[in-house]
Amino acid sequence: MSNLKIKVSLFLNYFVFAILLNSVGTVMLQVQNNYGILKSSASVLEAFKDLSISLLSFLISSYIVRIGYKNAMLAALGITAAACFTMPLVGGFTMTKILFAAVGASFALIKMSVYSTIGLITRDQKEHLSLMSFIESFFMIGVLSGYFIFGAFINDADPTSTAWLQVYYFLGALSLLAFVLLWSAPLDETAAKTAENTSTSWRDIAAMFKMLALPLVLSFIGCAFLYVLIEQSIMSWLPTFNKEVMKLPVSLSIQMASILSASIAAGRFFAGFLLKRYNWLYVLVSCLLLAAILVLLVIPLTQNLPQRAINTLADVPPIAFAFPLIGFFLAPIYPAINSAILSSLPASRHGLMSGLIILFSALGGTTGSIITGFIFEQYGGQTAFYCSLIPLFLLIVMLNFFKRMTRIDSATA
Repeated sequence: MSNLKIKVSLFLNYFVFAILLNSVGTVMLQVQNNYGILKSSASVLEAFKDLSISLLSFLISSYIVRIGYKNAMLAALGITAAACFTMPLVGGFTMTKILFAAVGASFALIKMSVYSTIGLITRDQKEHLSLMSFIESFFMIGVLSGYFIFGAFINDADPTSTAWLQVYYFLGALSLLAFVLLWSAPLDETAAKTAENTSTSWRDIAAMFKMLALPLVLSFIGCAFLYVLIEQSIMSWLPTFNKEVMKLPVSLSIQMASILSASIAAGRFFAGFLLKRYNWLYVLVSCLLLAAILVLLVIPLTQNLPQRAINTLADVPPIAFAFPLIGFFLAPIYPAINSAILSSLPASRHGLMSGLIILFSALGGTTGSIITGFIFEQYGGQTAFYCSLIPLFLLIVMLNFFKRMTRIDSATA
């Protein structure tokens, strides 16, 4: 119980950033309505978020122990609170880009610090795994909550209203609450500082890129890049798809997107049982084929929907509930391939591999969002989501190659 306060603080930190990070799809829809921004231009918000995460993770990973985990988290929460309080005062697309850059950079500090702090406040591997699982689950609760929090501030009667920006006062206050709780929570970082690696950051960076020469790592990076490209392109553009294709009001378009997050959470829960019994490659390829079938069955049914007033969930056409279920089939991919690569490498390389995971996941998310935004703008939402079939089938090919590399690596170890 002595670590209860710091544990609650870690939960709240992740909750705040889950809302902010995964609001990018909602905000992309709103900047189109408020500022007349084109879809292809709105898609760069994903880049401001993801590239700031990857860049700061890349630059700061060697210094995070010297800075101190608690200090890094306090700095992240302070920067985020300041950005949130500034957002409704300044407004505009430029400020929106600055907000996501600040949130992304802050999350890099939070994620590295939270993962490291878990090791300091848990006694054994079981407790470590348990706390990690709970924190990641709470992240999904934050994602789900975010859709409804933003939806509550949106005025469907006036889509061009900027009243929704008031949500950032609430999120800024939540960030300050997390700051005060963390500041008052004791955290002994002695163990981390005594175990600090004395190598220079440039040596760490060089070692990270040397790993890219390994076929095993290259095949994994291809899988991770393609997966995040698919997931983020759908997650970011689903609110816009709901509004423009399904003809839902803005607030409902955002809230309906929460089904995707819920289906991802459910998919990861059930996949945990399947992966204990069956070969992970068979499970993942089956999931991807089912996801492709869902796309082929559902997207044609969104053509020429009958025009009718939609004011509540009861009025929403049933087909609008179907496409977000793709998250259930995509859900197992990312945790499974991360587990496969880390278990195939010696423990001494896990830290460097984590840096590569963050870097290429961020690049995949940005690429997917920008490509989907361009296709959505030029050819419409149905075509944009049909195009998800291309990386889906490429990922099946890459998973088979990755599995082969893990076998070769195991045989030569």
